[in-house]
Amino acid sequence: MLNTLRRIVQEVNSARDLAAALDIIVQRVREAMGTEVCSVYLLNPEIGRYVLMATEGLNKDAVRAVTLATNEGLIGYVGTREEPVNLEDAASHPRFRYFAETGEERYASFLGVPIIHHRRVMGVLVIQQKERRQFDEGEEAFLVTMSAQLAGVIAHAEATGAIGGLGWGGEVVQDTRFDGVAGAPGVAIGHAVVILPPADLKAVPDKQAKDIEAEIRLFRGALDSVRADMQTLSSKLSSQLRPEELALFDVYLMMLDDAALGNEVIKGIRAGQWAQGALREVVSAHVGRFELMDDPYLRERAADVKDLGRRILAYLQAVGQQELVFPEHTILVSEELSPVMLGQVPKEKLVGLVSVLGSGSSHVAILARAMGIPTVMGAVDLPYTRVDGMELIVDGNRGEVYTNPSHELRRQYLELVREERELVQGLEKLRDVPCVTPDGHRMPLLVNTGLLADVARSLDRGAEGVGLYRTEVPFMIQDRFPSEKEQQATYREQLEAFHPLPVTMRSLDIGGDKALTYFPIKEDNPFLGWRGIRVTLDHPEIFLVQTRAMLKASQGLNNLRIMLPMISSLFEVEEALHLIHRAYGEVLDEGVDVPMPPVGVMIEVPAAVYQARELIQMVDFLSVGTNDLTQYLLAVDRNNPRVADLYHSLHPAVLQALLKVAAACREAGKPMSVCGEMAGDPAAAVLLMAMGCDVLSMNATNLPKVKWLLRQIKLTDAKALLDEVIELDNPHLILSTLHLALRRMGLGKVLSQAR
Repeated sequence: MLNTLRRIVQEVNSARDLAAALDIIVQRVREAMGTEVCSVYLLNPEIGRYVLMATEGLNKDAVRAVTLATNEGLIGYVGTREEPVNLEDAASHPRFRYFAETGEERYASFLGVPIIHHRRVMGVLVIQQKERRQFDEGEEAFLVTMSAQLAGVIAHAEATGAIGGLGWGGEVVQDTRFDGVAGAPGVAIGHAVVILPPADLKAVPDKQAKDIEAEIRLFRGALDSVRADMQTLSSKLSSQLRPEELALFDVYLMMLDDAALGNEVIKGIRAGQWAQGALREVVSAHVGRFELMDDPYLRERAADVKDLGRRILAYLQAVGQQELVFPEHTILVSEELSPVMLGQVPKEKLVGLVSVLGSGSSHVAILARAMGIPTVMGAVDLPYTRVDGMELIVDGNRGEVYTNPSHELRRQYLELVREERELVQGLEKLRDVPCVTPDGHRMPLLVNTGLLADVARSLDRGAEGVGLYRTEVPFMIQDRFPSEKEQQATYREQLEAFHPLPVTMRSLDIGGDKALTYFPIKEDNPFLGWRGIRVTLDHPEIFLVQTRAMLKASQGLNNLRIMLPMISSLFEVEEALHLIHRAYGEVLDEGVDVPMPPVGVMIEVPAAVYQARELIQMVDFLSVGTNDLTQYLLAVDRNNPRVADLYHSLHPAVLQALLKVAAACREAGKPMSVCGEMAGDPAAAVLLMAMGCDVLSMNATNLPKVKWLLRQIKLTDAKALLDEVIELDNPHLILSTLHLALRRMGLGKVLSQAR
């Protein structure tokens, strides 16, 4: 049955449209199950009725003619129950509804299962037979499995039609929304340019090489051409990114080296295969191995190898690079965006990015944030090959993409863009003004940084220092561990740029969704695995080198603070402090005169919340990373669009955890900061201030909005708001209550619009 299921799904996947897909489903399911009738009813949300969309066995004239209300007949009964209904005599059931045009009076037995996608009942799949009998458990299980498999396929076909501007009933569809993961903040309206793979490696046939040396020359020529492309694109981006950030391109150039991919392909050619076939074999072997592995770093490498393989093949096929025309407002769309693709678009024309695969932590998302380009990653339901040339709206704040925007939606988003522009201009005057509430409460606002490109933007927006410097970013964009001197130079740049303001440097935080290509960590569950402080304590040589580099970089500046990530026990803090003091002693022995910097702990896992009172006794400050803390408290992968709706930083459990940490810091008389995305949400910042948070650190883009709002609201009013929402048990209700209260105070202009 499993092979039958696979064959049906593959066939349906290749159908040209929804109608063809449904016809295949009813034909193949009827054949596979040996029944007399198979039908599909889909729920049309426009009219709120089930429509018979395809059948084998009933009267074909009834297709699209027969409709039922959602509470009508056995079809409505299956949809309402959201579970199978298995009857040996359908006509005797009180919910049976007879339609003369279908001819179904001849069929006694009935088995209907709901078709559900993302909790939405999309329709009902039905089989019927003349003989009066109940379908057995195996038949029911097969149909349920078939329905679950087909739900995504039907949704994809429905989405493809919607992209074309037509619903499956032929009605005009606009404002079709596809959800993904917020990659880089902002809103973009423009026209899609889809970058497809330049060549299809899978389509390359086997072929004997007639002239081996000629094939090798051809392959080396293609390699040289792709190398030249890489160097051209790298120099195009050089004005926007620092050399270390451009090292992403060096990873590609390394792969093209004769000792890497090149050598393997030449071996294949010498074995008798033509250049294209040898390339296909090498690339497919690498990609196949990588794609079978769970580790995010390996999957990213697979994408890189695939991208390079296609580019080389394009030259081998003598088609060169795809000639793309970029409109004034280009939104770049691809199955998997690579840093190279960003460089193909003239800087002044690129307004947005959409990637079907990838997460908010991928290289592309990091670069997009550094370049200030609104980005949506992980838009897995978007049939991206169909959107080329279409107008899109990219909402990088919420991780949404809209196709076929209506005049009204376009007007709303244009208004948002205009308001955002005016707001940013209006808030610029706050740059040098401290963040003080009307009743005199001072709230320092710091920034989260990782790239040198963040510095200018942060200072322009009035940042009072760095609450989180992600030291892993310089590590991620190299092909080896940076030396102590290289790290020292990088850290010195950050410390000097913000001097005399404080810069909080987080020790190397890799693992989970942050991988180093040269230090693979293969785990079944990386988010609960070897990451953060666990890695660096197991490798004290990495920790000591980094700490020494930080300390030396701070000489004469004295604005360094060190923060430890992913702490889950007091023992980890003891070990880390021991290593920090050892590094400090070594630096002093070298004659570098620096004071011991304040050391803090990141609160990111529930264990740290419940030990906050003990942890704060050991260190100088606590900083809450609300992104990971929310993820671990709610058991929701924040990079997974399938469960994105369950991830909510205003969840009551998250708020209670924050209150617990704030109380521990208050008792100890030491500061608490928040450096997760929550700190950059103006409404959430009001609650954090009310809880007693001493410092907020955020993306530079959001800092002026947070400053404006906190300068408008009294601390006493913020505390009253906190008292009101802390009693609520639903995160969506908390958000709407908070927004409503702030709007009533006339403070709504910096709040994000609700979906």
